[in-house]
Amino acid sequence: MRHCRVFSFVLILQTIWFSSSAQECSISKVNRIDCYPETVPSVQEHCENRGCCYDPKIDANDDVPWCFFPTDYKSYNLTNYKPTIFGFQGMLTLASGTTHHFTKEIQQLKLQVFFETENRLRVKIVDARQSRFEVPITTPKVTNAATNLQYKVETRSDPFGFIVTRKDNGVVILNTTVGPLIYADQFIQLSSSLPTHDIYGLGERRGNALVSTNWNRLLFWARDQIPKDHANLYGDHPFYIGLENDGKAHGVFLLNSNAKEIELQPSPAVTWRTIGGILDFYVFLGPTPEAVVQQYTDVVGKPFMPPYWPLGFHLCRWGYGTSENTWNKVKEMRAAKIPQDVQWNDIDYMQQHLDFTYNHDKFNTLPNMVSDLHNNGQHYVMIIDPGISNNQPKGNYPAYDDGMELDVFIKDPTTMEPIVGVVWPGATVFPDYTHPSIGSYWEKQLLRYYELVKFDGVWIDMNEPSNFGTGSKSGCPNNTLENPPYVPHVTGGALQDRTLCSSAIHHSTTHYNVHSLTGLFEMKATSEALESIRKKRSFVISRSTFPSAGLYGGHWSGDITSTWEDLRKSIVSIINFNMFGIPMVGADICGFSGFTNEELCIRWMQLGAFYPFSRNHNMKAAKAQAPVDFSTSAQVPMRNALLKRYLLLPYLYTLFHSAHVNGTTVARGLFLEFPQDSNTRKIDEQFMWGSGLLISPALYQSASTVNAYFPAGFWYDCTTENLGKRINSNGQYETLQSELHGSIPLHIRGGNIIPAQYPDLNTKKSRKNPFLLLVAPDNTGKACGELYWDDGESLMTENPSITINFVLSGTSLTSYPSNTGYSGTMLLSYVSIFGITSKP
Repeated sequence: MRHCRVFSFVLILQTIWFSSSAQECSISKVNRIDCYPETVPSVQEHCENRGCCYDPKIDANDDVPWCFFPTDYKSYNLTNYKPTIFGFQGMLTLASGTTHHFTKEIQQLKLQVFFETENRLRVKIVDARQSRFEVPITTPKVTNAATNLQYKVETRSDPFGFIVTRKDNGVVILNTTVGPLIYADQFIQLSSSLPTHDIYGLGERRGNALVSTNWNRLLFWARDQIPKDHANLYGDHPFYIGLENDGKAHGVFLLNSNAKEIELQPSPAVTWRTIGGILDFYVFLGPTPEAVVQQYTDVVGKPFMPPYWPLGFHLCRWGYGTSENTWNKVKEMRAAKIPQDVQWNDIDYMQQHLDFTYNHDKFNTLPNMVSDLHNNGQHYVMIIDPGISNNQPKGNYPAYDDGMELDVFIKDPTTMEPIVGVVWPGATVFPDYTHPSIGSYWEKQLLRYYELVKFDGVWIDMNEPSNFGTGSKSGCPNNTLENPPYVPHVTGGALQDRTLCSSAIHHSTTHYNVHSLTGLFEMKATSEALESIRKKRSFVISRSTFPSAGLYGGHWSGDITSTWEDLRKSIVSIINFNMFGIPMVGADICGFSGFTNEELCIRWMQLGAFYPFSRNHNMKAAKAQAPVDFSTSAQVPMRNALLKRYLLLPYLYTLFHSAHVNGTTVARGLFLEFPQDSNTRKIDEQFMWGSGLLISPALYQSASTVNAYFPAGFWYDCTTENLGKRINSNGQYETLQSELHGSIPLHIRGGNIIPAQYPDLNTKKSRKNPFLLLVAPDNTGKACGELYWDDGESLMTENPSITINFVLSGTSLTSYPSNTGYSGTMLLSYVSIFGITSKP
């Protein structure tokens, strides 16, 4: 039942008694737009004060709003409509004679509509009289309206609304006339009908790939939160893809970093609700899901091109305790001949949990270990948190002293001194990643540590930012930034919970506006510092993310638990973050917290070998779970899964290059690749690499088979046991053998040529091996593929490379090289053409 929990924040109302007529309130349940999103029990008086309809006569088990907008609700009227060189604009004026039902409603707004490209539309609604916070990320600047538009935009004047229609078939992508625009200082709401129930994205969240439209409220406010359903997690990505009935796709992105909710309802419809900033919408017309992702990354930025080595297998543990224990694990992995490219350390390597230090007693051999890794073609990554200790003796901790000298810490709104929270080192202050001097400060700290330990990448954690307390050690002031008239239903019930005061002072704004941007801006500072220090491509993995994060690094899905359900749900995270333009993504293989077991960890290693970012990591309270911590029989399937990954790394690297250049996904759900096949729309326990490789993991305890779906076409088995065995599918499920100590089912889609390379124990060694081509003809006997290759580490601005296109047609397999700047040796020693019925 809705409106049954006591919630401490109530929207301030002007006192007005209003009762809508029965006719104006005759709205079907599924079409009701929520007028009272708070959760307080005395809802009728507040609802009618707001000028809305009240009807509690519904099933107590559903979430239909009791308080909803009448059909004649007065809001803004559109006037002064006029064309511009970008599209058109107009003024939105709060209807005269109406009483404010929401506190500090803005009297006059400006509507700006930009026809940016033929398939990208931008709609901005801003305060006409004074500026409000806008997200400071770089987006495309257009000088003229595009032509040959694939969409049509219409407006309604009284009350205001706009309608976006797909020109070729008349599908209405958005129609905001279904509910009123509310635009108050700290409460903005806009609703629209949806053309489909098949909605994907809207993260970071834990759940199914297909988002429920059954009164589903999704929360956006970065939080240090163990992933669980119906909670706001580490990142903020208010972007969705809708799959229409005919298989076409569209996308909608709200560029807003304030705390917000997005509510989906079964009509179907969507309501965006935020407590700050502006409304800044992008609409993408696709028409394919991949085209929508490309159009989205055209706006937020295309993903970074990773070095080659992060595509290998990574190993970490919070709880090695010493550098010797860490080093010994590396040596055990080598002795067991299990591929490993990267060794990591969690916070236990630090001296008293202080960033940019290591414990010289317990980790005294750390520099030697890192040197050994490098001598064996391996790499090293360590963790950095944003909390900087402020209680070290003056002159003993440069990270604090330098920050104070440059004045780069977030400030307490009361004292204007650095705000103090509590994280792993105890009392800490927090760098302001919006400060103009943050780049030089952050690089100086990383460089000082690099001179001690030659790390190769950086893992940034706790950057929501996380605070073990609430607000600050001295408390937060009592103002409307700390206690807004309305608080989205965030986990913890308050904006400050487990983070900083909302009114904390950044360089040019307040934490209220930039809280969810912390991770993004730290990624940017870290990536730029790494490139400056190492003169090579950077590698950064961040917990908190925001649109544009893919420009600077990747993500892992946080503190998941060692359960079969979290194993399954990890696939959704991989799919979603690829849609968000962050393809370098993975989950902690075998789980972070709790206790794994041999069966679960084998299955997770088999799946995790095909995460774009493949890392096994867990916490110190749990038992060790590296492959070598299990029986020798368990190590066999783990090793084989990793060797299969390493075999296919040239294909994966090529997909990352395509993502970097074109904004495409690396891993994708079947619904993204086959949107016209309705069977794929609920499948999120299989996924693909690119368009050519289908991955069908075993995800259930005691399973020995997988019920895998194969969209129509030819599919060729890619396992060693059944290499080249063909399935000719009409769009059907097949029962595949997947014994625990066997292989993960992999299938190459007919029409694809997959470049591969004989695997070795790390990428430096495997890159010296000959290449292979796995050629999978379609039903016409044709196939094509591509290989991108370079030295694997040079900055992209000074990077000799080669691209080779492969084409199978008739009886000929041909390669066409381009961008032939790469001068290294590339030897092709094996070609396997599947489906040939007679010997050539």
